Amino acid sequence: MQKRKWLALTLSLAMAFTAAGCGNSGGTTDTPAKDDGGGSVSADTEKGQSEVSEPSGGNGEATEITLWTYPIGKWGDAATVDGLIASFNEAHPEISVTVEYLDYTNGDDQVNTAIEGGQAPDVIMEGPERLVANWGARGVMVDLSDLWTDDAKAAIYDSVENACQNAEGVFYEYPLCMTTHTMAVNREMFEAADALQYLDEEKGTWTTEGFVNAVKALYDSGQTNVAAVYCGGQGGDQGTRALINNLYGGTFTNPEHTEYTANSPENVKALELLKDMDGINFDASIQGGDEIQLFCNGTLAMAFCWNVAQEANNAESINFDVIPMAFPTESGEPKLCGGIWGFGVFDNGDEAKIAAAKTFIDFMANDETQVVESVKASTYWPVKDLGNIYEGNDLMGEYAKFIPFMGDYYQVVSGWAEARTAWWNMLQQIGTGAEPATAAEEFVTTANQAASGS
Repeated sequence: MQKRKWLALTLSLAMAFTAAGCGNSGGTTDTPAKDDGGGSVSADTEKGQSEVSEPSGGNGEATEITLWTYPIGKWGDAATVDGLIASFNEAHPEISVTVEYLDYTNGDDQVNTAIEGGQAPDVIMEGPERLVANWGARGVMVDLSDLWTDDAKAAIYDSVENACQNAEGVFYEYPLCMTTHTMAVNREMFEAADALQYLDEEKGTWTTEGFVNAVKALYDSGQTNVAAVYCGGQGGDQGTRALINNLYGGTFTNPEHTEYTANSPENVKALELLKDMDGINFDASIQGGDEIQLFCNGTLAMAFCWNVAQEANNAESINFDVIPMAFPTESGEPKLCGGIWGFGVFDNGDEAKIAAAKTFIDFMANDETQVVESVKASTYWPVKDLGNIYEGNDLMGEYAKFIPFMGDYYQVVSGWAEARTAWWNMLQQIGTGAEPATAAEEFVTTANQAASGS
């Protein structure tokens, strides 16, 4: 992101710290399952909003559209979404919206089956790795470039804008919210092992050396399950990727997002470190969601699959203080994996529905009053400066300090689905004795073959 834009965000977050007082509250889960001619947009709009032409239902009838949404905070909660749609219908009674709720276990299969059957939803809410790198790349999505007015491009953070378009500059997503994924540690366990000295709790950062020392202290104190490199599937793999990339400054892809680079010497060194550490276990029986539960019930001393929604969602089951942390680095400058969520439109060949879908997106993401409520429903942060929307929410204030650490959003590289599978297979191989350098080389070969289409 450009420095000027980060500055605006940082000032807003600083206001949140002052008002909120750095305590805890609120939030919910994020895990459970071309010019189309239909909606022209005026670029000379006021206050950064786009202006989408109204769809016509014909004979005064409402245009009916379907919204499918993954469980992005309370966008997976029917009561919350009903309220959002009620607000939309106050402004646009000519559009009727039917909602179907997806999860991350079966959601992709449902969408793919619907695409193959010619029954895809009109609007879908998810992130660039699905909307851009998957369905957009397959040619089944509508180009949303007309929503990306000059005002929208000026307001939305640069890294978010870059992630919402393909290499040719076609926009398949219009974004709403974002977050950074972190890790977390159990304060009581760290304190008992005299390991708090190895982290900077106020900044939420620590060094690779501090991480190594902390794991050793915990293991020596009797905590044999300090952390798990979970690899039973792709669930939560942003955590293991961020851990391995940060430890010695490695990268997952090149800056152009055209090839995978996870076999770098830095990443191999990180994999070797983790393989040899007492207390760090490569576990092929669990995925990210399982690791979260093991952390929350006190089995593990730290979690790599974490973010603000996880703490909020599991607050009632956690009986210890959670310290959210960035991933350890040698440089002291962590680069966290981020999440970006927004809307895409499937090209079902009905121009009236496409226009109605764009009207829905424009209202949810650009209406000055509505956008705040739309973002709050996600339990994440806006993709543009909306001021202090979480005033008084101490939990959001605590995690806001990680937003400036958001690194490159590389999840839009070609072959992403195949690369995710190859990643956890690589970790399983290392956990069963394979040399990290050999396994990493095999991963990159597989992933780059998928990226090139060979």
